[in-house]
Amino acid sequence: MKNFLAFVFGSLFSVGLMFSGMSNPQKVIDFLDIFGNWDASLAFVMMGAIAVAFIPFQKAVHSSAPTTVFNEQIDLPSNNKIDSKLIIGALIFGAGWGIAGICPAPSFTLISLGHYQVLYFIGAMLAGVLIHRKWSGA
Repeated sequence: MKNFLAFVFGSLFSVGLMFSGMSNPQKVIDFLDIFGNWDASLAFVMMGAIAVAFIPFQKAVHSSAPTTVFNEQIDLPSNNKIDSKLIIGALIFGAGWGIAGICPAPSFTLISLGHYQVLYFIGAMLAGVLIHRKWSGA
């Protein structure tokens, strides 16, 4: 049942990404182009996502032992330090997102839409994950 619900909610998330335009690289690039042809519509998508997630996230953060609806432990990060690793990682992530117009989650929805060029992005993303794991010892 748990895997079925994960599939249903993952599918719903994917459909939401497609309908909202988050999986359209040009729409993402237009959102990031604040000095040109700026398209603010994705800000409303983000605000909607924050509104849906705010209360459950606050409940998890303020719980001494947060759990899912299936009573599985949620491992929240304990490090809240802003250091050079975080800044450099955020810059690399942001540059990749800005250049390609693709965020990691919507990249997988693009495959189902027939945009097979996204496989280059996914390959680079996975290479970045492997490099990070090798350098960080994770």
